[in-house]
Amino acid sequence: MNEFKLSILDLLKEDARLTATTIATMLGAEQEDVSAAIAEMEQDHVIVKYATIVNWSKVDDEKVTALIEVECTPERGRGFESIAERVYLYPEVKSVYLMSGAYDLLVEIEGKNLKEVASFVSNKLSTIESVISTKSFFILKKYKQDGIIFEEFEDDHRLLVSP
Repeated sequence: MNEFKLSILDLLKEDARLTATTIATMLGAEQEDVSAAIAEMEQDHVIVKYATIVNWSKVDDEKVTALIEVECTPERGRGFESIAERVYLYPEVKSVYLMSGAYDLLVEIEGKNLKEVASFVSNKLSTIESVISTKSFFILKKYKQDGIIFEEFEDDHRLLVSP
C-alpha cells in the first residue's frame, strides 16, 4: 500500500464524511486520483464500511453489550476459522477476534437486555461442538471507543493543602 492511499485512509478514519475533493485539497492531489484510489480500496475491501460512532448512553436505548471469552478446540485442517465463521454469522455478534492467551476467541455481542444476551451465550454459543468454555463480561459504560472519548471531564480545580 503506497503512502498516498495510507494518507487517504488516515483522513477517512478521522472523518468518513470527507469528500474526494476535500481530501484532494488536504493532500495537495488531484480529485480524480483520490476518487480512483478510494474506489480501488473499496473494490479490494480495504475500505469495508463507512460507519458512525454513536454514544448509545446518550440515546434512550436499552441495548446491552457483552464481551465473551471463548475457549475452543481448533478443527483439524481449518484451525479456528470454521468456529469463528459459525460464531460471526449470528446477527447478535458484532465482532469476533482470534486472541493469544488464556482464551481463543473474543466475541462482542449486543442484545435488547441482559436476558437476551445470556440466552444467546447459553443456547447458541456454548452449544457449538468445539466450544469448551465461555466467560461473559457485560459492558457497563464506554468511556472511549476507536480513539473517541465519549465524555469530557472537568479538570479538578481543588487546591492541594499540605501541613
